[in-house]
Amino acid sequence: MKKHKKWFIALLGVFILLMIGGGCTLASLLLDRPFRISGLTFLYIDNDDTMDSVCVKMEKELQASSLTGFRLLASVYGYKEHIRTGAYRIIPSENIYKVFIRLERGHQTPVRLVLPSVRTLDRLARSVSRQIMADSSQIARLLNDTVYLKELGFTRETLPAFFIPNTYEVYWNMTALDFMKRMQKEYKRFWNAERVAKAQKVRLTPVEVATLASIVEEETANNTEKPVVAGLYLNRLRIGMPLQADPTVKFGLQDFGLRRILHKHLETDSPYNTYKYAGLPPGPIRIPSVVGLESVLNYQKHDYLYMCAKEDFSGTHNFASTLSAHQANARRYQMALNRAGIMR
Repeated sequence: MKKHKKWFIALLGVFILLMIGGGCTLASLLLDRPFRISGLTFLYIDNDDTMDSVCVKMEKELQASSLTGFRLLASVYGYKEHIRTGAYRIIPSENIYKVFIRLERGHQTPVRLVLPSVRTLDRLARSVSRQIMADSSQIARLLNDTVYLKELGFTRETLPAFFIPNTYEVYWNMTALDFMKRMQKEYKRFWNAERVAKAQKVRLTPVEVATLASIVEEETANNTEKPVVAGLYLNRLRIGMPLQADPTVKFGLQDFGLRRILHKHLETDSPYNTYKYAGLPPGPIRIPSVVGLESVLNYQKHDYLYMCAKEDFSGTHNFASTLSAHQANARRYQMALNRAGIMR
């Protein structure tokens, strides 16, 4: 077997020398073949790929016309016994030899992982799994592992606070555990001494900041309004007034499509019903964005205690410091709902 391998290596050496010589040689025909791609292309090698499936992917994704040289190199290097997973960025000027060396050595290309601000952890798992090798069930398994979450310092209810939405550079072949370790690193990086001090100033923990930020973000998509809304809820917390936030009621019901909160909804016995229970709910009602987190840490100081959606359905709000002013705002909004025929 050793003699056989040495023979292949010697033959390969001859091929490479002939390539350097620049002649039209067998080596150049086998190893210097370009791919028929017009632009940058990614080749994804999964953990269940075999030599044959790698070749199929190269034929499909890279438009490889012949892989005889690739198979020869694979035999010499024993590639089929140690196929390396990863995302490999291929450019049109690369040939069979260059691509093989990168695949054989595992020189993969980092990819962008966009961590979204979504309502549920299930959606998060699905979104992340579309961007890395780990599938959604592997990610979901960790997200539901109470023992593992306890090690991180979180519960299922508080876990949305663990994720900081952003765009990260990662290796595509990261496992679900690798993903969680990276998120732990980013969480600690975000919650630096300056941000922790700001949270302490308003008597909130980082998880509580995320919880309030999630409510703010469900209340308004207007970034300019978010520090105002955050200030309003902080005013309520200071005086022990219930938050009475409609989005928490929707979360408790798991009915995110509700546009009109009725009396029967407010009677729901749920720890997320902030009409029934004072203070913050058990955890975030979505994964808040960085903008949302910053809106709480850098809230706007004012004396508002009430808010009501504007009757023009612009997504912005009328704010009030007194109950009578708020009731006038609420009447205008209810009338607008009736005119629009919105009953639910």
